[in-house]
Amino acid sequence: MNKLISLLTILMILSSCGSEKKEEPKDTVQVSGNTATLTDAQLKNAGIETGKLNEQTISSVLKVNGKIDVPPQNMVSISVPLGGYLKSTRLLPGMHVKKGEAIAVMEDQQYIQLQQDYLTAKANFSYNESEYNRQKELNQSKATSDKVFEQTKAAYLSQNVLIKSLEQKLQLINLNPARITANNISRTISIYSPINGYVSGVNVNIGKFVNPSEVLFELVDPTDIHLALNVFEKDVAKLAIGQKLVAYTNNEPDKNIIVPLCSSVKTYLMKETLKFIATLSSMIKPYCRVCS
Repeated sequence: MNKLISLLTILMILSSCGSEKKEEPKDTVQVSGNTATLTDAQLKNAGIETGKLNEQTISSVLKVNGKIDVPPQNMVSISVPLGGYLKSTRLLPGMHVKKGEAIAVMEDQQYIQLQQDYLTAKANFSYNESEYNRQKELNQSKATSDKVFEQTKAAYLSQNVLIKSLEQKLQLINLNPARITANNISRTISIYSPINGYVSGVNVNIGKFVNPSEVLFELVDPTDIHLALNVFEKDVAKLAIGQKLVAYTNNEPDKNIIVPLCSSVKTYLMKETLKFIATLSSMIKPYCRVCS
């Protein structure tokens, strides 16, 4: 019986010894100051990969709206200084015009009156000039009084001023004073285009009377055409002077145009947005709206 108890005790001791597991040594992270060092096994288990530092381009798409515009010196409003009736024109919006090309003909009786006044003033000036020279010679020989000579001189100078002023008025309506005679007085005048460009607006019709302050036509020179973009203040950091943009018009959204931000024009504040200026090709008509 004692042998049986001893045998069971020995078996229980062996069984408990066999069930004990050996503790595996754990990997520890070695920390030195602010630097942590990981083993190869720890890097593999954590899925950490290392590599060399290099530069990469990170891009994003920024969509803004704007419109095609030109500087003020490239926009011309055509008017008639003396007013008149529009007799003829062939202009339509979008039509191309050349500098010096006749774009309209005006008609009014005041053009006739102005030429008449000029020819009459020239005739009187010839008499006043002759009288002035005659009185000058007589005054030098004391054959006439100084008062008569001064009156003649004043009339001569006044008539000369009148002629010069009438000449300027004639040139203002595109009439050459040197070509005006009693045989070619005209009741019409021609209006000429001062620039090469396109017609952006026609505000009159044939037969309408226009005042000197009214605009007949609006012309645009597209040689310095640009794209004005409205950009929110939070997106300004995404743009830089000289950066290339892709623009398209609402009429042709599939036709992309590469345009650079103009470096010569500064941005300026406009409410909650900033306005950027980009140069464009002169092939685009200046009254289109563009998205970028």
